[in-house]
Amino acid sequence: MDLFSRSWTGLRTAVAELPDEDFERPSGCTGWLVRDLVCHLVIDAQDVLITLVTPVATAPTVDAVTYWKLVEPPTGEDPLDALIPRLAAAYGEPRWLKFHLDDVGSAAGRAAALADPAVRVGTRDEVLTAGDYLSAYVVEWTLHHLDLIAHLPSAAEPPAETLAATRASLEKIAGAAFPAALSDMDALLIGTGRRAPTGEERAVLGDLAGRLPFVLG
Repeated sequence: MDLFSRSWTGLRTAVAELPDEDFERPSGCTGWLVRDLVCHLVIDAQDVLITLVTPVATAPTVDAVTYWKLVEPPTGEDPLDALIPRLAAAYGEPRWLKFHLDDVGSAAGRAAALADPAVRVGTRDEVLTAGDYLSAYVVEWTLHHLDLIAHLPSAAEPPAETLAATRASLEKIAGAAFPAALSDMDALLIGTGRRAPTGEERAVLGDLAGRLPFVLG
């Protein structure tokens, strides 16, 4: 719960502090501007609220690690991916996107803080505990925080503890450990295909380089 709060608060704060002109810059999500990514975060916050009030009585089918699947890199043909830029453009001014994210995002944060970690919830045709669901979302928030600041060098980075937790989660999901020589941020950026490794980093990665990227879905 604590890591969920830290990762989500850090991401929302980073968005709130962005000057308006940064909303028209590219994000780390291929084909999306920063404004499109922020619109996606609004939808993510809505998903958190919906999931936390969707209790189920059946046994869990996944946990915080198996919630994520390794998938092929996106092609840009997903209908929702194409819809997001149109939704984002409809807001008109960045201040309305900021307002909506703060409004829904704050509610999602409060719901997470009040949730019983042992309660089982349903989402994506799976069942898991609320605690595992919120732990899985630390990965979502942290990677999207990296997407947010991909071309914004002055923007705040994700909290160090959530970077470390997300690296540990990615290693469990992929069944592979990144070399200790790579920082948590570099391991996540390279490991998920958000940037290519340098020649030196590729040498450090060794055989693992041939398995990259690990794309989560």
